[in-house]
Amino acid sequence: MAIIINIDVMLAKRKMSVTELSERVGITMANLSILKNGKAKAIRVSTLDAVCKALDCQPGDILEYQPDEDDRE
Repeated sequence: MAIIINIDVMLAKRKMSVTELSERVGITMANLSILKNGKAKAIRVSTLDAVCKALDCQPGDILEYQPDEDDRE
């Protein structure tokens, strides 16, 4: 997938645990794990909003576009 989720980077910058983020955002650890491991097919804007509020960041700090190998040709 061409979209990279950088929640781990922001968690490290904010010195916050995955558990704390899960509690602040109100999503399960399982769903947060799916999201941060890049296995999610979609993310609700309300969830992205809550993550950005909890981490005090912009969506662009979390989401990154990297073209797939097929897209580079």
